[in-house]
Amino acid sequence: QVQLVESGGGLVQAGDSLRLSCAASGRTFRTTAMAWFRQAPGRERELVAVITQSGRTTYYADSVKGRFTISRDNAKNTLYLQMNSLKPEDTAAYYCAGRSGGYLPTDQYEYNYWGQGTQVTVSS
Repeated sequence: QVQLVESGGGLVQAGDSLRLSCAASGRTFRTTAMAWFRQAPGRERELVAVITQSGRTTYYADSVKGRFTISRDNAKNTLYLQMNSLKPEDTAAYYCAGRSGGYLPTDQYEYNYWGQGTQVTVSS
């Protein structure tokens, strides 16, 4: 069982940077594939980025590729999302998610564990 708590969201201007964190409890974090999803008002939840258990392999949605970086520190049981060059269209609630096992799962329905979300708002 893994419990997830996100932090780091806020209100920023276009072009600014933010770093989101997701603190995980439990002893199975290092065997859990992790991802960030986001959901804007009136839109479906969408995948932002995925990282394997070791952290060596990542996957990004086209909309964030080159601007966002997903990483993890298994010693600290923490997942990160570094967001640079933020755009107004990045405004959404951001959720971290975990799946026991699996390799770069990209479908939200493959994930067992979810955080409560943190709001990111980018003004133009």
